[in-house]
Amino acid sequence: MLKLIFPFAQNSIIKGFTLIELMVSVSIVAILTAIAAPSFSDFIVEMRVDNEISRLQRLLLTARNHAITMQSPVTLCPLNEQNQCTSQWQDEIGVFIDSNDNKIYEPASNEVLIAMKDFAFEGDRLQYGLRRNRIKFAPTGRTTGWGSNGTLKYCPRNHNDHSRAIVISTSGRFYSSRDINGDGRDQIRNGGNIICR
Repeated sequence: MLKLIFPFAQNSIIKGFTLIELMVSVSIVAILTAIAAPSFSDFIVEMRVDNEISRLQRLLLTARNHAITMQSPVTLCPLNEQNQCTSQWQDEIGVFIDSNDNKIYEPASNEVLIAMKDFAFEGDRLQYGLRRNRIKFAPTGRTTGWGSNGTLKYCPRNHNDHSRAIVISTSGRFYSSRDINGDGRDQIRNGGNIICR
């Protein structure tokens, strides 16, 4: 008679999952993932928009502070390949001293480039009025020129409910939009929702 002895089986309990327990566990994980995925996507968009608004506020603050510190007008605008200000705010944005006030960054004329901000996220829209092509800060820190006060709107692609804005006043101060009426969307000064056209 052959007797097999398994030393691990004498006073131990074999631990593990049965096939049914494994299937139930996988099903629970799949259900939780299906529930969480849409809200995770919204969370990612919200963080992207908040990050972009924060970067724009730092750029505005940099422009205003340099105008005051250097006692020279400072221009903030989207720049094209020829370093001209355009109204395409989702493109690269530059902050520079425009000594001859021609809305062109000219290094050959000893104009100083203070800061640059990369393109906005692919497909997102950044808008400052319909045709405004610059924000100019005077040595006093106030905004000057046509379109000096207004609303800089950031609208993520396919997520208009997550749009945010920065409201800029002629005093040179600015603040970001917030949810005034508790509907989960930011509003601008007049209480209206933020819409990019």
